[in-house]
Amino acid sequence: MMKALRYCLLVLLMVIPLRAEELLTVDKAIRIGLENNFSIRSARNSSEIAGNNRTFGTAGFLPRLDLSGNYSLSKTSETSDLESFFGDNDAETIGASANLNWTLFDGMKMFSEKGRYNALAKAGEHQYRDVIETNVVSIARAFFKLVQEERLLEVARNSLEVSEDRLAREKVRRDLGGSSSTDFLNAQVAYNSDRSSFLSMELAVLVAREDLNVLLGREPDSPLEVDKDFDIAPLEMSQEDVLGAAFERNSAINAAYHSRKAADFEVRSARAPFLPTVGLSASYSYQDVTRTPEGSSIDYGTETRDARVGLQLSYNLFNGNQDRIRLQNARLEAINQELAYRDAANRLEQQVREAIETFDRQLELVSLEEQNVEAARQSLELQRARFDIGSASSIEFRDAQVSYIRAQTALITSRYTARIARLEIDRLIGNLDVD
Repeated sequence: MMKALRYCLLVLLMVIPLRAEELLTVDKAIRIGLENNFSIRSARNSSEIAGNNRTFGTAGFLPRLDLSGNYSLSKTSETSDLESFFGDNDAETIGASANLNWTLFDGMKMFSEKGRYNALAKAGEHQYRDVIETNVVSIARAFFKLVQEERLLEVARNSLEVSEDRLAREKVRRDLGGSSSTDFLNAQVAYNSDRSSFLSMELAVLVAREDLNVLLGREPDSPLEVDKDFDIAPLEMSQEDVLGAAFERNSAINAAYHSRKAADFEVRSARAPFLPTVGLSASYSYQDVTRTPEGSSIDYGTETRDARVGLQLSYNLFNGNQDRIRLQNARLEAINQELAYRDAANRLEQQVREAIETFDRQLELVSLEEQNVEAARQSLELQRARFDIGSASSIEFRDAQVSYIRAQTALITSRYTARIARLEIDRLIGNLDVD
């Protein structure tokens, strides 16, 4: 019975495969990074702060109502020639009051402040999205960088295997007297060079993996297996269409636009002190004083109720030119924001044109390098066959091998650069999926 049970367990272990580590795609990496990134969380809080300020109360539209109350006990010692006095007595006072103050007109400042807070909230939303998009690009760059380094490591590993096989062949030939020591030494140098490249690529993969882990908010040495297959989506938009989409949806240019609007509202707000201010005030108070003369069982109470309402008009004639200086500074800040917007627009156009040119050129390079890889592969196979039968020299074989390595490296690099350029275009036109 026990033997049969062990046999069944053994069969189950053989049938049920061990769960391999799930491949990490770029979309999964971005989702992980968005959840854990500290700068994104900080930007989200800043955006919420700007949104919280977008209220009528913050702008000054709503009145202020204060409620207060008081209670006190006192002991009074009093002497007088008058017949009607309390003498020594204890007094208990209870009171309450409500005060209302409401600015009815403040030179249109409250309207300017409401517009300014709305613009700042919009700018905060776009700045928050810009931070998200920047981090998405950083994560994607790190992801594709790791893919690139692992691809290059595969090239280095294959080249090292070829050089190792060549070195073994030359050693046998030398030992049998069929080749010179020079061929063996050349093979040894080639093997050592490829071994050095392989070790360097191993280090590059390690560093790229750690960089990606840090961006994902994980421990640098966390195990990580990425999906090395990715597509390069074609750009099905003209350059003018891309520019139009960028100026419409780019987060940075939209944040600059709303910051400029906020500065314009600040200028309007700075003009408000040059106009009079009209306010409404109202109050209601109640006070109850109870006196108990010493030695008496009779309490004497006094109740007081007071209600007031009024309008106030105020106009500042001179305050050391503070209002004038504030208006001048607000105008200068508005000019600065206008210049910042123009600069952002120029930079955006330059970035879009550069990204499109880079993407188009890299696509051409990818096609060209694919042809080069195929040609170099065929040349290497031909030289290998000739080298095996002794009709090709060791140097000719090595030249074909190096050409194949360079062609593969160039193809991997051009594909990486093209993918990053496509990613940059998506960021510039606000086409990244960050919601």
